Amino acid sequence: MKKFLILFTITCMLSSCGEKISSTASLESSHKFSSIEAANNISKSLSQSSSNMAAETFSFVNPSGKTLAKRILTPKSYKRVKSKKRSFMTFLRNYKLKPDGSPVLLYNGNEKGNQSAHIAVFTLPIENEDLQQCADSIMRIYGEYYYKNKMYNKITFPIGNGFIADFDKWRKGFAISVNGNRISWVSSSRNNSGYNSFKRFMRIVFAYSGTLNIDNTSKKIKLSKARVGDIFVKGGSPGHVVMIADICKNADGKKAYLLAQGYMPAQEFQLLKNPLHEDDPWYYEDEIKYPLRTPEYSFEEGSLRRYK
Repeated sequence: MKKFLILFTITCMLSSCGEKISSTASLESSHKFSSIEAANNISKSLSQSSSNMAAETFSFVNPSGKTLAKRILTPKSYKRVKSKKRSFMTFLRNYKLKPDGSPVLLYNGNEKGNQSAHIAVFTLPIENEDLQQCADSIMRIYGEYYYKNKMYNKITFPIGNGFIADFDKWRKGFAISVNGNRISWVSSSRNNSGYNSFKRFMRIVFAYSGTLNIDNTSKKIKLSKARVGDIFVKGGSPGHVVMIADICKNADGKKAYLLAQGYMPAQEFQLLKNPLHEDDPWYYEDEIKYPLRTPEYSFEEGSLRRYK
């Protein structure tokens, strides 16, 4: 009887011990897997947090950049389209900008009322009179490009009712006479190829040309064919015009565009923000729908045109 009781007791003890060992092992295993799962969750959380922080901290503006190409960065996975050395695209990309954060100034030196439309300001000269407005800024930047490269025969602009202002003729000793609705060439020993003479020529263009002239002498194009220098324009009084200032694209061939404008009253030429995402100034191909909304004007379908 004693032997039986002793054996029964030992069996119970061993059984109980086994349960404890099994229970302990199960508990340790549970803790082990819970720790691994927690570590994985923390790792994922940190990874997501890092990605979010990277997205939040990415800036399209390099404050130390002195030119368009150096100041405004392309979106991730996009690259600027190739440009030839003396092209208008290269000219604009290398054009100097005012220091980052500069306000847009009016022709009289006062600050423009709306300082929320631009992300950068070009150093394009502006005269001390209310002439170099939206269309005039487009003509001025084209004129400066052709003048710098001594392509004087390209510096031509329609003014009035079909008269063509031609700097190549102007610089050879002619001037433009305006008498009421009559515009004609007259002799002038004052005019030559100098920069001051060029500025006098452009002043005449500004005074007698505008968005209607640009609209009437440009042709409609498709977005797929757009290049730097093409414009969105609405001819009229008032009308408006903005220029494509740069283009980039991704590996799939999708493009994005930067837009620039002058405005009224006469003011500095400026690179525009995109109202859809103000921290990112690029206008993406898939976003361009009509009416196309820019910070200060909306353009209807058919407004994309080639001017020069």
